[in-house]
Amino acid sequence: MSQKQTLSFQAEVAQLLHLVTHSLYSNKEIFLRELISNASDACDKLRFEALHDAALYEDAPNLEVRVDFDRDARTLTIADNGIGLSQQEAIDNLGTIAKSGTREFMGRLSGDQKSDAQLIGQFGVGFYSGFIVADRITVESRRAGQKPEEGVRWTSAGAGDFEVETITRPQRGTAVTLHLREDALDYLSTWKLKSIVGRYSDHISLPILMRKEEWKEGEEGQPGDHVLTDEWETVNQATALWTRAKKDITPEQYQEFYKSISHDHEAPLAWTHNRVEGGTEYTQLLFIPAHAPVDLWNRDKSAGVKLYVKRVFIMDEAEALLPSYLRFVKGVIDSADLPLNVSRELLQESRDVKAIREGNTRRVLSMLEDMAKAGMDEAASEEDKAKYAKFYAEFGAVLKEGLGEDFGNRERLARLLRFASTGSDVAGVSLADYKARMKEGQEAIYYVTAETQAAAANSPQLEIFRKKGIEVLFMTDRVDEWALSFLNEFDGLPLQSVAKGQVDLGQLQDEAEKKAAEEAAESFKPVLAKLKEALKDKAQDVRVTTRLVDSPACLVVTEGGMSLQLARLLKQAGQQAPNQKPVLEVNASHPLVQKLEGSPNFHDLAHILFDQAVLAEGGMPEDPAAYVKRVNALLA
Repeated sequence: MSQKQTLSFQAEVAQLLHLVTHSLYSNKEIFLRELISNASDACDKLRFEALHDAALYEDAPNLEVRVDFDRDARTLTIADNGIGLSQQEAIDNLGTIAKSGTREFMGRLSGDQKSDAQLIGQFGVGFYSGFIVADRITVESRRAGQKPEEGVRWTSAGAGDFEVETITRPQRGTAVTLHLREDALDYLSTWKLKSIVGRYSDHISLPILMRKEEWKEGEEGQPGDHVLTDEWETVNQATALWTRAKKDITPEQYQEFYKSISHDHEAPLAWTHNRVEGGTEYTQLLFIPAHAPVDLWNRDKSAGVKLYVKRVFIMDEAEALLPSYLRFVKGVIDSADLPLNVSRELLQESRDVKAIREGNTRRVLSMLEDMAKAGMDEAASEEDKAKYAKFYAEFGAVLKEGLGEDFGNRERLARLLRFASTGSDVAGVSLADYKARMKEGQEAIYYVTAETQAAAANSPQLEIFRKKGIEVLFMTDRVDEWALSFLNEFDGLPLQSVAKGQVDLGQLQDEAEKKAAEEAAESFKPVLAKLKEALKDKAQDVRVTTRLVDSPACLVVTEGGMSLQLARLLKQAGQQAPNQKPVLEVNASHPLVQKLEGSPNFHDLAHILFDQAVLAEGGMPEDPAAYVKRVNALLA
């Protein structure tokens, strides 16, 4: 008995459909790529489930995708004999965006057709692209293993709701029928559909079938026409792209393959395709995207690598094949050695997988090194020169996680890092660049951590370095402080924070300066003692500085202590930060500091000095109201 019910779309889907039906895609024909890709995935899923239950193949073991059209009915149908949908799956998968972060997705939509088009596929909502060309979509499906009378028909006009009813469907799998809009009737053409399949879906490893078309002469006085026959032909190569020889694959085919597996609208920055032989045999086809996915900072997100074993699809997002810090890499690994029934748990323990993971990591780092090298090569094209800078702007921060995760490749990763500095506003300074232009007598690589580049550039801790012409690197990514705790030196040079410990510029500080600093500290001892007493609840120590030129005071932490920036980040993340007091360093030659001696408002001035130092390095006074009150009292 047919049971029909009308259900409402999830709010975000309704919003999405409104965008889609108003031509979200700047390139309409991508709808066919998305629907064929979904059909191919459904066949892959059946093949995987059938490893444990061969009966799921029923009486149709040959998996395929069929594309058909009916000019009179103005419909285009994409059908597969894959895993299919149960009624509940149709409701869940076609009525909601079954991914976390949906609201974030809707928030990212900007109204720019080209950039919005990149997002839709990334969020697994490619099915809805059918509404670009259709004013109504009908989906008929039956899940493999269910009875014929347990089929389902899903229908929607892409407005606020959809209908679901039970039908009898002898064949398993799914047929998506698009009822085309008036302005999309040119898709009722064998030639046009074949050309789209050739461009976007040629690499699909299943046969994509279409009915043959032949010319039928018209009767006397009547024009002839192309008519569809009952004979089906394969219109794609139907061999997995990664199994073909590199010389037979064009850059355009690699790019289209990448777009289909990543649902990205933009071509990748680079790719590598290799057959690896030896102890472990596998084929790798790996891509570096041109822009970061919206969930890049979700560390629970799996890597974007698909695992095949002897060309049989095993799993999406096989996180064991790449380290977490390379989770932005997309691609395919096809192993000749792993068992077909391999699970995620077995992947973690397999020696073969460990070898594949190490091989993939080396290959990705080599790609990045080649890109970075091209960026420095005068003979390279402007496009190649810009690639590494583009990559680093998108993925540099996540690459730094590797310093703490991948000890074996730490040196290679360190050479790939790029920073802005006191000598460059652009984040293009490598540690090797820095070392090459260090001042004679300089014994360390200096850096400062801050929340933003502006805060780093204006940090009072830089004053003595600017005066001496010493370059200081800006560390402004949230991951920097953690990552640098694993990188204590580079090419034999220690990395030194300008906000930790005493400043010792060694040979760069002349004897006269050192003597003047010592004399100032001696003559200022009584004031320092009073400051220590006034600020005993806030400061661990108060001392005369050698690092300030124009500012009255700054905060530093002891060597080996946690920086104030990192402590703030931990608190913002709701985590415990160690309860450490900073050291207040004062500039004995500054008028405000000199005013302290003999001032009737010594206590208030001392606290203002401390709170201003907190503000200068990006923090917030413990009691902002008290700070404002003290400043107002002095101004009045």
